[in-house]
Amino acid sequence: MLERTTRAALRFRFVVLVFWVALAVVGAVCSTRLPALLSNSFAVPGSDADRAQSVLVGAFGERTDGAFTVVFTVRHPSDQAQRARLQQRLVAAARVVPSGHARQLRSGNGVLYGDIATTLDLQHAKAVTPALRLALADPGGPPVEVTGQPAIQHDLDPVLAADLRRGEAIALPIALLVLLLALGVSFAVAIPFLFAACSIAGTLAVVYALAHAMALTSYVANLVELIGIGLAIDYSLLVVNRFRDELERGLATDDAVVRTMATAGRAVVFSGLTVAVGLALLLFVPVPFVRSMGVGGLLVPLVSIAAALTLQPVLLSLFGRRGVRRAPTAAAVRARLPERLARRLPAAAATVESGCWARLARAIMRRPVVYLALGGTLLVAAAVPSVFLRLTPASLAGLPPALESVRGYTQLRDAVGPGAITPLHVVVDAGRPGAARTKPVRAALDRLADGILRNREAYVVATGTDAAYVDRSGRYAQLVVVGRHEYGDGVTQRLVRSIRRDAVPRAAFPAGTRVLVGGTPAQGVDFLSRAYGSFPWLILAVIGITFAVLVRAFRSLLLPLKAVILNLLSVAAACGLLVIVFHWGVGADVLGLYRMDQIEGWIPIFLFATLFGVSMDYEVFMVMRMREAWDEVPDNARAVAHGLERTGRIVTAAAAIMVAAFSGFAAGRVAGLQEFGVGLALAVFIDATVVRILLVPSLMAIFDRYNWWLPGKGEGRRSAPHHS
Repeated sequence: MLERTTRAALRFRFVVLVFWVALAVVGAVCSTRLPALLSNSFAVPGSDADRAQSVLVGAFGERTDGAFTVVFTVRHPSDQAQRARLQQRLVAAARVVPSGHARQLRSGNGVLYGDIATTLDLQHAKAVTPALRLALADPGGPPVEVTGQPAIQHDLDPVLAADLRRGEAIALPIALLVLLLALGVSFAVAIPFLFAACSIAGTLAVVYALAHAMALTSYVANLVELIGIGLAIDYSLLVVNRFRDELERGLATDDAVVRTMATAGRAVVFSGLTVAVGLALLLFVPVPFVRSMGVGGLLVPLVSIAAALTLQPVLLSLFGRRGVRRAPTAAAVRARLPERLARRLPAAAATVESGCWARLARAIMRRPVVYLALGGTLLVAAAVPSVFLRLTPASLAGLPPALESVRGYTQLRDAVGPGAITPLHVVVDAGRPGAARTKPVRAALDRLADGILRNREAYVVATGTDAAYVDRSGRYAQLVVVGRHEYGDGVTQRLVRSIRRDAVPRAAFPAGTRVLVGGTPAQGVDFLSRAYGSFPWLILAVIGITFAVLVRAFRSLLLPLKAVILNLLSVAAACGLLVIVFHWGVGADVLGLYRMDQIEGWIPIFLFATLFGVSMDYEVFMVMRMREAWDEVPDNARAVAHGLERTGRIVTAAAAIMVAAFSGFAAGRVAGLQEFGVGLALAVFIDATVVRILLVPSLMAIFDRYNWWLPGKGEGRRSAPHHS
């Protein structure tokens, strides 16, 4: 099938080129318009926080993720005349916000602050941030800062764009250097960059279309471009290298392209599908934020596969033999020299580069237990700190402090407390109009407020009978709870659970009354609960499907099992290293990284899905080359040495490019993306060194001929085991 697809692409090469160039142009245009459609929402449909949100929108005309907080810096917060003037200013400014209405100003240490409530969702609320700031501007008045989730989201968009450019400025030069080292100075270096540009632009075009139909996270553009750089360049590099090998066998250009796609192209398809499988299963996690990350991540390998099957063969054919030729080897130089001079050139020079990988493989296979113990010890040692992993839905402390919205948050945090900007909203549905004002319900509300205040984490509990706390129908009431810590902090999460588990039942509301704990802190708790409730099933599904795909690719039972186990250990090691760097702070200051008590909750899930696929890339390319050698001569030691010799240098180069691409995330100024980038970069480094160089050859030496055994096939039984 791959041969037919390749020949069809070559037959219609002009059409293929025009299509991908047009898609690249469309994707470039779409990428400039994409940020306006994106936002980071941790809402979980059907959760308690989501149902509370629905009541707040319908009964009180406010959304917790669409509210702005305005902070005035004043010398005398108790000055009533000034408070009245600023209240009028807040009311007037609220008119520029659709559905906006101003709450009463409250005082803190050196500040007056008030909310502008709206029914807008986060994506649409962030768009009116500039208009609100303009309406509040008053050169003669006290300084004012606009914060809240919409303002933070608005200010975050240009930061993510700048961080993406910074990440590309790191990843692309390193990728170029690695390609030059791997492929030499030739036009072949351009092929991976052209391939990556078209793949990434095509993915962004699809993401832009999907963003009109579903909520996507603000991180998706960074995700697509930086992961796309790593995957696409890796895929193209491995194909170009194999194309060179086929040309050296004397095949015509198009025949070499067909042969390349039947071997390395097949490996690319299996690798891309493996990555896609892990990311596709994120679509089944019942949390929109995780799903949107999965959509972006899933599209990268799928579009890369499509480009590999169509664009890649055309590029190889167009560049041809001259474009991808490698520098002459020592053997070729010897052949061109006069016999007198050729004798002075050591024959061993012809195989120094490749021979070192073969010698490494044989050294490991002579003492496999020693190398297995060494590699296993390193991997387990890195994984152990993962038991100290603590999760948060997100953190406002992990944002650049220079942003206006973050400055406003910082002022409010210092004056009142971190929880002031993201309070809890406890919503009471009394069941019928007027019931929220009856004595039994009011008494239960008082008991609930007293019970919440007994928790030391609760700083303020606000309730009453006016319009801010009881809706017009009298059916719904709410309590507003301000905590002492940030909304994603561990103690804040425990406060939410305590209110739900203890304070609400003890308040003894009348029968038929429903109490919902909502607001951003509760939303975060529901996010973690729902996401990790389905995570074990995600792990099992990824393992099962990946195992089945690898059995088909390797035609072996033990090799896929080995790959799955090593990948699980690699993911655990990545999580352990995140704890070491971000929680314990080892190297964080030197690298310019945040030091955080908790890791953002989406990181381990997406890290698992991404790493399980990406690390399989190298496994597939390496083992499939070993499989080819085994099929030619059933000698296990020879097959492993040949596979490592032919792929070791290129896989190492591919891993270096991937590490560079993921390091682009770490160069940013947002804590979540730093954690994601560092986790991926360290995991790929571990995978390309400890796993691929030490553990894979040593285990294959121990398994010997049973590496190639598949029930019903008998590969392992056709010949006696061969030892080095």
